Amino acid sequence: MEYSDGQFAHRDSTRYVIPAKAGTQRRESLIRSNSLGSRFRGNDMSWLGLRKLCSRTVFALAILVLVFVAPACAEENRIFQFALQNGMSVLVVPDHRAPVVTQMVWYRVGAMDDPPGLSGLAHFFEHMMFRGTATVPGDQFSRTVARNGGEDNAFTTHDYTAFYEQIAKDRLRLVMGLDADRMTNLDLSDNSVRTERDIVLEERRMRIDNDPQSLLREQMEAALQLSHPYGRPVIGWPEEVRHIGRLEAQAFYTRHYAPNDAILVVAGDVTPDEVRNDAEATYAKVPARELGPRAEYAQPPRLGETRLTITRDDVKVPMFLRLYRVPSYTEAKPGEAEALDVLAQLIGGDPTSTLYRELVVKRKLASDAGASYTGYTRDAGEFEIYATPRPGARMDVIERTIDTILKQYTSAPPRAGDIERAKTQLVADAVYRRDNQLDLASAYGEALAIGLTADDVHEWPGRIRAVTGDAVRDAAVKDLIPRESVTGNLLPGKQP
Repeated sequence: MEYSDGQFAHRDSTRYVIPAKAGTQRRESLIRSNSLGSRFRGNDMSWLGLRKLCSRTVFALAILVLVFVAPACAEENRIFQFALQNGMSVLVVPDHRAPVVTQMVWYRVGAMDDPPGLSGLAHFFEHMMFRGTATVPGDQFSRTVARNGGEDNAFTTHDYTAFYEQIAKDRLRLVMGLDADRMTNLDLSDNSVRTERDIVLEERRMRIDNDPQSLLREQMEAALQLSHPYGRPVIGWPEEVRHIGRLEAQAFYTRHYAPNDAILVVAGDVTPDEVRNDAEATYAKVPARELGPRAEYAQPPRLGETRLTITRDDVKVPMFLRLYRVPSYTEAKPGEAEALDVLAQLIGGDPTSTLYRELVVKRKLASDAGASYTGYTRDAGEFEIYATPRPGARMDVIERTIDTILKQYTSAPPRAGDIERAKTQLVADAVYRRDNQLDLASAYGEALAIGLTADDVHEWPGRIRAVTGDAVRDAAVKDLIPRESVTGNLLPGKQP
């Protein structure tokens, strides 16, 4: 099954319940999480009804997580890093609770690296990596993994492309050999390229063109980012995807799919020596390639706020959405990104949040409302606020209520009890997710892929705990400003 939301795309979404921010790459359609412990960002609004835990439940979960999960995860901090002679970076996370491993290969290439006029090429190439090689033709890659009791998948964001397998520990060298083979011997015939291009176009029609909420976000991202490539959908604009051919695919493969442009992360029942031996027998045989420098993009200044209204006769549920361009973890001052994470949790992280209490519970203007911060990116991050109006509720009233709530956070620090609860929820969520082996490997892989370090992953809970009320207020004042925003309304009705 193929899935894409236009900003984040992955090959098979069956492992997830719902993708986050429409979500999310740069955003994925997963249940949204906003910390360095998270994996992806989303771009589909189907996740909006999932964050319905009461504060007592969350607090109790936090205590249980810290008591029972922390000992099991104690060895996570003992990560090991080394490099192969061909330049491939390797990170090993021992986890001996079960005789299984998760292998992830992260390539430092994503939709922001798509050549001009060929948006969607990185995502298209994620598909191509499953087209087979001379020795493992057709769909034999996935069939081989499945035959050995494993599962595989892949995903693309604006910043990176990642592939993974989960399998028994004694099959690790097998899947390493499969991945090393497709790193250098991929089938890029005209027929394979043509077939996969048609699949991507159909995927876009199903997941974007027929989904008004995805279309709204796609248009808003383009308006928010101006000329920066984050404004191009990960899945690509359809007319540009149609221009992808064998020559374009070959050039992209040669430029980006090399061991010295990749990060190998292995988490599971292994030792560093075992991983090194298996990697030397497989990946180390792939020669390094000369890589051109990765493009660095300036972020054009925004001189004023943007407003966008889309009216369509296929809109079943109206939507209010606002996006702010804000600093990410890679560009923010110390503590600023963490403060934005806490701010998002306070404003709209769950049903105890201010937005939900005011819009849904007290004033009954919306059936759902929330906020999130996406900060795990190479360039600018995003802060999002959304609301789903109840029948008869006016969008302008909802927007005024949201602006009043935001003014509260720019005028004074949040109450001590509220901020402590928000920080506890964020840390507990991250700890709980890292108890999952794939999430554990992903936390490290994503950090390294965008230019952070393993220390950033380890230290994130402590940095969240250190956030003060003054820091939250200062982040709201500095970053949630109108000229850095796009406000969108999705409405039912006849298209003009």
